[in-house]
Amino acid sequence: MKERIIFHIDVNNAFLSWSAVLFLKQGYHQDIRKIPSIIGGDEKTRKGIVLAKSPVAKKFGIKTAETIYEAKKKCPIIQVFSPNYEWYYQKSKELEQYLSSYSPLLEKYSIDECFLDMTGTNYLYKDYLELAYKIKDEIKTKFGYTVNVGIGNNKLCAKMASDFEKPDKVHTLFQNEIEKKMWPLPVNRLFMVGKRSSEILNKLGITTIKQLAQTSEKKLEHYFKKQAQYLKDASHGIDYSKVEPRNPKTTSISISETLPYDYTEEEKLKEILFRQTQEVTRQLRKQKQYAKTVAIIYKNNEFKNYSAQAKLENLTNNTKEIYKLVIQIFEKSYKKDPIRLIGVRLADLSHEKNTQITLFDQEEEQKEEDDIQKTIDQINEKFGKSLITPASLKIIGTSKTKNRYK
Repeated sequence: MKERIIFHIDVNNAFLSWSAVLFLKQGYHQDIRKIPSIIGGDEKTRKGIVLAKSPVAKKFGIKTAETIYEAKKKCPIIQVFSPNYEWYYQKSKELEQYLSSYSPLLEKYSIDECFLDMTGTNYLYKDYLELAYKIKDEIKTKFGYTVNVGIGNNKLCAKMASDFEKPDKVHTLFQNEIEKKMWPLPVNRLFMVGKRSSEILNKLGITTIKQLAQTSEKKLEHYFKKQAQYLKDASHGIDYSKVEPRNPKTTSISISETLPYDYTEEEKLKEILFRQTQEVTRQLRKQKQYAKTVAIIYKNNEFKNYSAQAKLENLTNNTKEIYKLVIQIFEKSYKKDPIRLIGVRLADLSHEKNTQITLFDQEEEQKEEDDIQKTIDQINEKFGKSLITPASLKIIGTSKTKNRYK
């Protein structure tokens, strides 16, 4: 059996780095990575949270997820810039396309992270460490920002390796390096161990990954139930999950996003779902497919996953129709808990659009809407981001129009 070789590529401080690249491209006089700066929401709309901070801002003690008000108290001269999610999606897609040139087995883990399965490519790349440095340096030269690259024998180890030390670094974590490199780390550094889990572990006297590895699974089961096996395996660097590329021929399309902090505001979550719906429906139309089932995927601050789904009346790839259902699902399924990851999934895909019989004028209206959507896709595809969005789509789910779609 061939030894698995997995790369994990993680953009350093993605939102701030990508914003810096855009500002410099537009002729901005400063690199915001080199001054006290943050990417944050709008204070006037009570969404003034720090999403990303520059290394200089970090020296003032500014933390991600604290309010901009708190950040300004720590550093009165801090400069605040609004997030540009459309630009971030464009840069994410650009990175994905670049990395695909090294291996077709690419899994987009989040907007700023990808896994590459390099197993069996040793006839192309003689030295994987050398290749990792090449990728890191090429991204810096070509795109103007830095990444970390982690190399391991599975996804968990590659992910852990990329987090060892930042920014602009390459690290390895192979099976023979687990005890030396991973075991001494605090237990909260283990991938997928959240704040609540680490607090319980600490109360049990388990403060390092080594101590977790040496704790019996039976003891862990008493406190963590089914999660105990994961904790035990992960502490030994065991992970059998595959790098799963998005396949145009599969029966589902999904997109998920690990959030910069735990979100609880419903309007903010709806904004994210809106962007994700735009992306998956655009991909659906590009593949000339139609969806029947729509689902929302959640992961809360305790790493508990849950989801909800519903079926469309007719197969469709229309953004407006699908987003209507996304909002209905969200309003019925969201448990008001802090959300760490959220995503949209379209399933039961078909290349044929089988619809119920409708009135002639309804058919004409739908055809006109589809033609408009096609034109918008062509414009957005040409310019690399969603420059145009139908006004009717933007208002779905807002308090002023919610009742129209019940």
